[in-house]
Amino acid sequence: MWQGVFPAVTTKFTDDDRLDRAEMERCFALQVEAGVDGLIVCGSLGEAMALEPEEKLEILAIAKSVSSGRPVLMTVCESSTRRAVSAAQAAAKAGADGLMVLPGVPYKSAPHETVAHLLAVTRAAGVPTMIYNNPVAYGVDVTQPMFEALAVEPLVVAMKESTDDIRRVSEVISHFGDRFDVFTGVDNLALESLVMGATGWVAGLVVAFPKETVAIWKLAQAGRIEEARAIYRWFRPLLDLDVSTNLVQNIKRAEVHAIRSNDRCRAPRMALSGAESERVDAVIRAALDCRPALPNV
Repeated sequence: MWQGVFPAVTTKFTDDDRLDRAEMERCFALQVEAGVDGLIVCGSLGEAMALEPEEKLEILAIAKSVSSGRPVLMTVCESSTRRAVSAAQAAAKAGADGLMVLPGVPYKSAPHETVAHLLAVTRAAGVPTMIYNNPVAYGVDVTQPMFEALAVEPLVVAMKESTDDIRRVSEVISHFGDRFDVFTGVDNLALESLVMGATGWVAGLVVAFPKETVAIWKLAQAGRIEEARAIYRWFRPLLDLDVSTNLVQNIKRAEVHAIRSNDRCRAPRMALSGAESERVDAVIRAALDCRPALPNV
């Protein structure tokens, strides 16, 4: 149902901490113009935990307005099933084409609790759902037996695989065949995952480098692996910025350099400063200084 590059877009704020609608329209449109296949709003990179429910719906509307018919998914990450169900229903009513649903956090739910939560949210919304599996960050692993239980629900159509274990992609495809669309969710394991059969990439650094990200995807799909690998090796130091507790600040800093956006965050998160800002800036500038020419794909 879904495949290709789905940016997990950042949320843009004004200097007085309101949503910057115009800047989000511009930044989201850059993704669409570069050829991405969908958009995911209000995820970890979108600072979801710092957003009010009505702000999430506004961001969804902004993404829909520039998506040119591409699917726009709303992330649902709540601490209770009740709140998650309410958020999912509101997103569906507001026009979300699908959801990306996490287990209830920060509670470390047992397997049967996790499955019950994910099914309740999916069924309440009544729209296609991608299950976001990130035990490294959130402490709950949606394992293969749990996906067997989820597979009985037709609305569960995809998984975002962020276990940091490249073997998972092969394992789930070998076991489930094409039952689920399998997205890689770790930027610096993306090409490896695509080569092993992942059908899409929920990407982070794409918000600053959309053309390069789309090129890697298209080249991999065309079997032009050496060309994809050359871009990916150039990209790798940037992609490592996604695998960090400061991923939001890092990636917003990349947006400053690459697309002339801003790096404002919502407190308690703060933009990078001092030595850490200098370190990240150096990585980004080094990449920009040798940015590769992209082949026709």
